[in-house]
Amino acid sequence: MASTTNGLAADGLPKGFRSAELGWPELHRIPRPPYRLPLLGDVVGASRHTPMQDSLRYARRLGPIFRRRAFGNEFVFVWGARLAADLADEERFAKHVGLGVANLRPVAGDGLFTAYNHESNWQLAHDVLAPGFSREAMAGYHVMMLDVAVRLTDHWDRARTAGRTVDVPGDMTKLTLETIARTGFGHDFGSFERSRPHPFVTAMVGTLSYAQRLNTVPGPLAPWLLRGATRRNTADIAYLNRTVDDLVRARRAAGGAGGAGDLLDRMLETAHPETGERLSPENVRRQVITFLVAGHETTSGALSFALHYLAQHPEVAARARTEVDRVWGDTEAPGYEQVAKLRYVRRVLDESLRLWPTAPAFAREARADTVLGGSHPMRRGAWALVLAGMLHRDPHVWGPDAEEFDPDRFDAKAVRARAPHTFKPFGTGARACIGRQFALHEATLVLGLLLRRYEIRPEPDYRLRVTERLTLMPEGLRLRLEHRVGNGRACPDPARAAVAEEAASAPRCPVHRVGD
Repeated sequence: MASTTNGLAADGLPKGFRSAELGWPELHRIPRPPYRLPLLGDVVGASRHTPMQDSLRYARRLGPIFRRRAFGNEFVFVWGARLAADLADEERFAKHVGLGVANLRPVAGDGLFTAYNHESNWQLAHDVLAPGFSREAMAGYHVMMLDVAVRLTDHWDRARTAGRTVDVPGDMTKLTLETIARTGFGHDFGSFERSRPHPFVTAMVGTLSYAQRLNTVPGPLAPWLLRGATRRNTADIAYLNRTVDDLVRARRAAGGAGGAGDLLDRMLETAHPETGERLSPENVRRQVITFLVAGHETTSGALSFALHYLAQHPEVAARARTEVDRVWGDTEAPGYEQVAKLRYVRRVLDESLRLWPTAPAFAREARADTVLGGSHPMRRGAWALVLAGMLHRDPHVWGPDAEEFDPDRFDAKAVRARAPHTFKPFGTGARACIGRQFALHEATLVLGLLLRRYEIRPEPDYRLRVTERLTLMPEGLRLRLEHRVGNGRACPDPARAAVAEEAASAPRCPVHRVGD
């Protein structure tokens, strides 16, 4: 694997070490797949396009902890609830930046998601940006979320009128990109006015796909095997950097908002409350890219999976729709507080994230020599990958029907009865996703709006296929829309008084259109 600039290999281990040689003294005790091939490792029956789903299949066969080898590197996977809970102990374990996450460092550097634990910019950025996800800040973002939702429903109305199905993953990507770009950075990519994805999305998908491909080829051979892909990745990174630099330049030229506005204002204008330190220009770029990529990619996947399950389970959709009608009533523009009252809609979202967490795994490393689960010795720095997609299907936690879709798993009584650390769609510990409440509010709001407006129908022959690019997304998912005759209510028009009044209480920076 390619090396980084801090003395570590791209998998987060010191140069010159292989993962099989560091940190797991009794690695042989951990089950592995049969039919291991020399040099190549455990590749029989595996696909380079679906490494995470391959790992889920191995997990079902090999049990709550297992190992796989690829090109000389041994990786340990954990999904049993007891072991995962042990790894969630913040005193003994910390986030490990390895595998595909480390492969994103050329573009995201020491941004919040990809920073190593020893890098000081993580704590600085976290402390500066955390107030940007407070309840007060979220209430301000809500108005812009409504505004973007109008553009989605306008787009879907045109498709419905023309008798066309809608491209769910593509349209959810447009929605979530516009939402984070407008709320966080005051910019508009014009996604819904385009017949093809914005070049930023194309570049973003390219960097994610390239990061995953690096895990599927031998490190020393990567420059030769991926020559063309490496050139494209370099161009993709350059485009992402230029786009963000233009965005920051425009904000500086506009004079910002004195730190009282959005996430970009906080990055540019806010000093650490204790040290007075500010984010460097380079780190601002990395944080913006991190938020634009991570802030929309996982949420678009979560919405897409939720819409798939709603279409496949009309009885669930009817129950959720009844709740929306009851809670929101004739309210034309649901307020911030009204979204949290959609408890069953939120259960639908949580159950979708249980079955298909769009960030499907997270890695944890030992802070000091320890023993995992009382059975597996780990030296300081040893790490394991927690398979959230299998943790969420552990029959000892979720029951013998763990593979089935059932939102009532998340009613209040069931949640209280479950052990902690069994549902981890946003990671764990201090470095869990900083924007999780933003994502959950946005997704619940959008599902409520779509349920209130449409009856959604699946294509008869569709069978769920999942595409992987570090994150997970339904592949080829299209839905048919029917307007709710006599019941559907128009989505909120941001020009109307109800929205304008709420917007007046939450000043935002002006929105600028980003060109190609």
